[in-house]
Amino acid sequence: MDHTYRRKPVTLTVREDVLQAAKALSLNTSQAAEAGIRDAVREALADKWLTDNAAAISSYNADLEARGPAIPALWAKP
Repeated sequence: MDHTYRRKPVTLTVREDVLQAAKALSLNTSQAAEAGIRDAVREALADKWLTDNAAAISSYNADLEARGPAIPALWAKP
């Protein structure tokens, strides 16, 4: 599925050495910046999800520790 997204011009400040290296490698700096921002957003969302759900995860893990899995693993030896 091919998505076409609207683009918005922005001004970024980038270290000069990084920009020179990107240009020397003929990288598309707009695409590289977008990929970096996308990765940072994905990581921040994952961290936020873990933080928001820490209590539920802890409770689930405590329950699992106390009772064991609801369905025992088929390969587990009795």
